[in-house]
Amino acid sequence: MTPKVFLSYSWSSPGHQATVKEWADRLIADGVDVVLDIYDFKEGQDKFAFMEKMVADATISHVLLLSDRAYAEKANSRKSGVGTESQIISKEVYEKVDQSKFLPVVCEKDPSGEPCLPTFVSSRKWIDFSTPEAVNENWEQLVRVLYGKPFYVKPAIGKVPAYLTETEAPSSPAIAKFHNFRQAILHAKPGLKLYRQDFLDSCMEYADSLRVRKAPQGDLAQLILADCGKLRSVRNHIVDWVLLEAGSSPSGDFSESLLLCLERLRALKSRPSELRSYNEHWFEAHSIFVYETFLYIVAALIKAQSFEVLHDVFASHYLRPLDEQHGAAQFDNFDVFYGYSKMLDSVLAEPGTKLRSPAAELIRRQADRGDLPFDRIMEAELVVLLMTFIKPEVRWWPQTLIYSSYSRGHTFFIRAAQHKNFQKLATITGIADVEKLRNAVEAGRERSKIENSDTFFFARLSISEALNIAKWDTLK
Repeated sequence: MTPKVFLSYSWSSPGHQATVKEWADRLIADGVDVVLDIYDFKEGQDKFAFMEKMVADATISHVLLLSDRAYAEKANSRKSGVGTESQIISKEVYEKVDQSKFLPVVCEKDPSGEPCLPTFVSSRKWIDFSTPEAVNENWEQLVRVLYGKPFYVKPAIGKVPAYLTETEAPSSPAIAKFHNFRQAILHAKPGLKLYRQDFLDSCMEYADSLRVRKAPQGDLAQLILADCGKLRSVRNHIVDWVLLEAGSSPSGDFSESLLLCLERLRALKSRPSELRSYNEHWFEAHSIFVYETFLYIVAALIKAQSFEVLHDVFASHYLRPLDEQHGAAQFDNFDVFYGYSKMLDSVLAEPGTKLRSPAAELIRRQADRGDLPFDRIMEAELVVLLMTFIKPEVRWWPQTLIYSSYSRGHTFFIRAAQHKNFQKLATITGIADVEKLRNAVEAGRERSKIENSDTFFFARLSISEALNIAKWDTLK
C-alpha cells in the first residue's frame, strides 16, 4: 500500500521552506504520496479547514511534524497557522496515546543539543533531520517507517528450550557447568581444562545415574524408552560442547579430551561392576545413547569442519573398562560405539508391524536439533560406514541409512567432487590418493555385503551412489 503523508511545518524562512519542498520531492521520488500546502492548498480554500482535513483524514497514513525552533514556539504559544494546526494535532495525540500517525522530525536543535519540539510531542520518539548529514543518515529510516518496513523485525516466538522441559534435576548441573565453560572459552579464562573437566564430569555422572543397577520393575521397553528420552539432554550437552570448542579456535588438547570423553561414553554402555546377575536388554538405553551420541559427534565435527579431530576419532583405540579387559584384548576400535535395541520394537512399531531398526527409529524421532537435523545424522553415519570399508577389522551396520533412498544425495559427498572438498575426505580417512581411496572403499563395500541385505534392498539404497565415489576429485 502506497503511504500518504501530510507535511506540517512553519514558514520560518524561505530557506526552510525550500528545504521542506526538497524533502517532499524526494519522498515523492521514493513512491510516497505527499500532501504539501504549496502543492495542495489551492486559492479560495479555507486554510483552517484544509489543516483539519489533513490531520483527521483517514487516508493520511502519517503526519510529519517538521519541527524547528519557530515551529515549536508557535505550537506551544498557539500562534498563527502552526498554532491552530498543533491544536488539532495535539488533541489527536492526547486522545490516542498509542498512535503512530504523528511523527516528529527534528529540523533544529537548541544550543545545548536538545531537539526543538512542541511540548505535546516532546516525549515521542523522533527522527533527526537537524543537519544535512543527519538527513542523509536517517532518510532510509524515515522511508522505512512510512512503508512499515523497519530495519529490525522481531522474530517469531520459537520453541521452549529443551532444557526447560527436562524434569530430571540431575541434568541441571550440566547446564550450569556448560555455561561456565562457555564463558571460560569466550573470555579466554585460565584453567580451561578444569572448566571442561567439570562440565564433562557432570554429564557423565548424570548418565551414569540412569544405568540399571538392579532388576527393572515394570514394562522394560517403556523404561528403556523413558531413559533414552532423559539421556537426550546429555547428548545435547556433549554436542553443544563439540560445536563450541571445535567451531572456535580449539585448544591443543580438545582432540584428546574428546577421545577420553568417547572412552567414558563407551564405559556407560557396559554392565555396572556391582551388578552380577543381569539381562543384556537392561542396558539397551545406554547402548542406543552411546550410538546416537557418537553419530551426533561425527556430524558436529563435520559441521565445524574439524576434520583432523574426526580423523583422530576413527584412528584411535579406546580402552575397555577393567571388567572387560581379557588377556591382550584391552582396546576397542570405533565400532564399539555401535548400538541396537530389540525391546523398543514393541513400543515404537505400529500394531501388527515390525521395525527394520528400532534404534534408528528412535534416533529419527529424537532428532530435534535445528543445527543438526536427521539428514546430517544419516550423512554422519555414511562417513562412519566409509571408514569401516577401509578398516577390515571394523564392523558397522548403518541403521539410520534405512531412511535414506537410492536417489538421496548427501552434501558432504556431493561436494567431494571438487578437489578442495575431496581434501577434507582425505584428511578424515588419511588417504590422499583418490584412486587408492576409491579402491579401498569399493573393496570394503564388496566385503561387507551390506547392500545384499533385505533391509537395504527394500530401501533401494546404493552405497556407491550415496558416497558419490565415481565423482570424487573430478572438479577443480
